[in-house]
Amino acid sequence: MSENKLLDCSFEFAKTIVNIADNIKTPKSSYMINQLARAGTSVGANIYEAQYAHGKPDFIAKLEIALKEANETRYWLKLLTETGRISKADFQNAENQCANLRRMLIASCTTAKANLKK
Repeated sequence: MSENKLLDCSFEFAKTIVNIADNIKTPKSSYMINQLARAGTSVGANIYEAQYAHGKPDFIAKLEIALKEANETRYWLKLLTETGRISKADFQNAENQCANLRRMLIASCTTAKANLKK
């Protein structure tokens, strides 16, 4: 593990999403699977991008995009669960990771915005 918990958690979340997406066998679900995979892996990609942001406003913007993607991922996870394409156990595991990431992202954005005003 690195020293950045947000980076580590977002990478683990992306792996969870990839595994869920790869294991869905239901026919005619590719449009939802693609949306889940794109949104779920985008969370970590934006967090990684934020590490090399061009100043605080860019850093905040990247983290806010990651937060939006996390919220979208939750939507797709819920829809896939409610339509019987993924198990409740897989949903719960991914939802717990997603909720944890959302909390960390909100806290990071709040802190960065407060530091921006100083």
